[in-house]
Amino acid sequence: MTGRPSDYSPKVANKICEQLADGESLKKICSRSGMPHRATVFRWLSAHDEFRDMYARAREAQADALFDEIIDIANTPVVGVKTKLGEDGKIIETNKGDMIEHRRLQIDARKWVAAKLRPKVYGDKLDVDLTGALDFVVSAKPVSEEQWLKEHGGSDT
Repeated sequence: MTGRPSDYSPKVANKICEQLADGESLKKICSRSGMPHRATVFRWLSAHDEFRDMYARAREAQADALFDEIIDIANTPVVGVKTKLGEDGKIIETNKGDMIEHRRLQIDARKWVAAKLRPKVYGDKLDVDLTGALDFVVSAKPVSEEQWLKEHGGSDT
């Protein structure tokens, strides 16, 4: 049995990036046989510029893959069974139907991640429209030096 690779391998790095771009999580990728531990991947990212660039592009592509998954989830009903139990643990009610709450959770999670990975594309858009004018009104009245000193705390020297 061989251990996980810890020495940088361009071939393994490329495989990691391909799987990320397909929408898989780094945790899932690194749990597979023959793949490095996540900590090793993070070390590779800090030590290898070409891997860091490839990884960044893969994460952007991952957001696009998640977007595609959102469409698939929204368009594919999932039939499941919901069971309601009473206080005694016995079944009170059983309903069979689309698991819309579960699908909504899957979609919301993917939307959130896609927005974090590519905020300019999938993030919330702020539309700020500032129009208007500022008017300044200055009013002044002539005062004597004596009045000014009296109002503004002049000293008598």
